[in-house]
Formats: sequence, C-alpha cells, structure tokens
Amino acid sequence: MKTLADIAQKVGVSQATVSRVINGKPGVSEETRQTVMEAMQSLGMPRSEATRTTTHEVALVTPDLNNPIFPAFTTAIVTQLAQRNVLPLLCTYTLGGATENSLLTMVMNRQIDGIIFIAGNYDTRHGDFSMYNLLDERRIPKVFINEADSSVKGTVVRTDDALGCDMAMKLFMSQGHRRVALLMGDPNHYPSIMKYQAALRFAENNNIEIVDTIWTTYGFESGHDAAIKLAENGVTALLCASDSLALGAIKALNARGMRVPDDISVIGYDDSPQLGYIRPGLTTLRQPVESIARSAVTSLYAMMNDDSLIGQHRVVTFDPELVVRGSTGLCRDLLLKHA
Repeated sequence: MKTLADIAQKVGVSQATVSRVINGKPGVSEETRQTVMEAMQSLGMPRSEATRTTTHEVALVTPDLNNPIFPAFTTAIVTQLAQRNVLPLLCTYTLGGATENSLLTMVMNRQIDGIIFIAGNYDTRHGDFSMYNLLDERRIPKVFINEADSSVKGTVVRTDDALGCDMAMKLFMSQGHRRVALLMGDPNHYPSIMKYQAALRFAENNNIEIVDTIWTTYGFESGHDAAIKLAENGVTALLCASDSLALGAIKALNARGMRVPDDISVIGYDDSPQLGYIRPGLTTLRQPVESIARSAVTSLYAMMNDDSLIGQHRVVTFDPELVVRGSTGLCRDLLLKHA
C-alpha cells in the first residue's frame, strides 16, 4: 500500500504538505497542489485511502532516559505536541540496543511528519551525519536540541553553555576560590567542549588556576570515580558538566571525609526540582527546559507548514539560570585567612 511518504518522496515535498493538499488546507501553492494530486494518481492512491493516513506524528529521538535531563525534555516536548494534537513517537537508543541510525531508518519507513532530536550524533565531533542528509532529501522537518556540528543543517535550539560556565566561575571567584577542577563529559561532545572552553577562558582572564580536568561519561558512577582523583589535588571548587556527575562526585568526596561546601564547593549543570531536597542542595545551572521545548515544537510546526523552511540553518539560544543552593560556599582558604 502506498503512503504519504511515497507521495512526498516522489514530489519532493514534506509529508505535511501532502497532508494539507489531501485535506484541502491552505498554505500550498496551486502548482504544488496539482503536482501532489498527479503523483497520487500515478501511484494509484485514491484520495480516500490517503485521507485515512493523515494523523500528524512526530518522532522524538533521545538517548537512554537515565540522565534526568532527557526525561525532562521528553515530558515538556510531548506536552507541547499534545497541545497541537500531534502524536509523539518516542524513539530511545541505548548502549547495546538500537542505534540512532537504525531508529531513523525505521522512522523513515513510517508516515512521519517531523523529528525532534534531544541528543544524537549531531552534537558530537566526527559524528556520522549521513542520516540527517537523507532526512533532508526526504524533506522531513527536524529540530536539534543542544549544540550541533556546524555541518548539520536544520534548526538548533540550545542553552548558552558558555554563559552558564561563566556564571559558575564568577560565583566561584566571588567566594574566593582560585583552585578549580573541571569534571566534563565526552571530549568530543560539543556541550562539554563549549563548557570547557568557557571555563578555561574565564580562568585565564581572572587569575584562576584550573588544577585538573577530567573527561568522562555523564553518569553518576563516572562522577564518583573522578572525584576520588580530584580530591587529592587540593582544589577548593569543582565545576561539573551535569548534575549526575556532581552528585556522584559529592558522594565520593563525603566518603573520603571531605565536607561540601566546607572543604570543596560543587556546581552541577541541568537542574531538576529534586535537587533542592537533597542535603546539601546542589548549586547548578538550570536549563530552560520548557522554553526550549516550546521553541523546538513551534519551529518544527512551522517547517511542517512551510516546506521552504526545511534545511535552513537557524540557531535559537536561551540563557541558563544559576540556581545557588547549599553545595557552594566561601573558600576554606579565605575563611582560614580571616579566622
């Protein structure tokens, strides 16, 4: 049975455009409308059959949901899609399970109207971007959340990670910290790269020593293991690329008899409501999840209704918010000096 995807591919438009033609909706040129109708006829697809398959469906591609920021984005995006009566298709790739590319292959075999990526190959240096090019050829609208490689076409909705790290380093400096360690994610991951470069620039411009930088994965266990090494370097402040890393680090530091923030201050990145209920509460950079989700869905919907927007490169940036809780405080060296 022929589908909207077959018609869209034959004509070179999005499935959303085909849907608008079939349902007699505005926003399509007469030339395109006629071309779509001719394609339907040549493919032997009756209008009645096509009409039965016009429910809008958007794929949401995300890594495993163990990192709390991914479920937060997922929930916010699904809520925004529901407000537009769009059916979400959750596609989760995991280590040892489905890959992003294999999921995209399956998605393209469906009558999908668009895709929102929460993370993926696009946010990694030297990643495999071939599937994104194929999506462009199929005229499937897509939006990327987070940093993206400059060669990847599409709308990117991101948090200003560099600004966030400036905020964190400025707080450390105001509290008298001059020996700071960085606990970053994958060294090829663009968000980690942006955070690292911003912290390094701030340190160089403000006479702060970056004593050590550890690159690792974003999990709780990774933060725990890395903090054991950092605790031996005499640092008084630790900036982490995610809240999971920060929480793992705090547990390891406590196990070694180091008090947070009395002996060492810790800042995470992302934020979730639960972080205000742990002791000490985690100081962190809050990503504007709701605003990013709203912008991502609005951008995708615009592309679904205007084919000319597909493939255009556009970056929408939101500022993070520094949320100060109990894991940061005055530098111990400063306190001893004034004791």
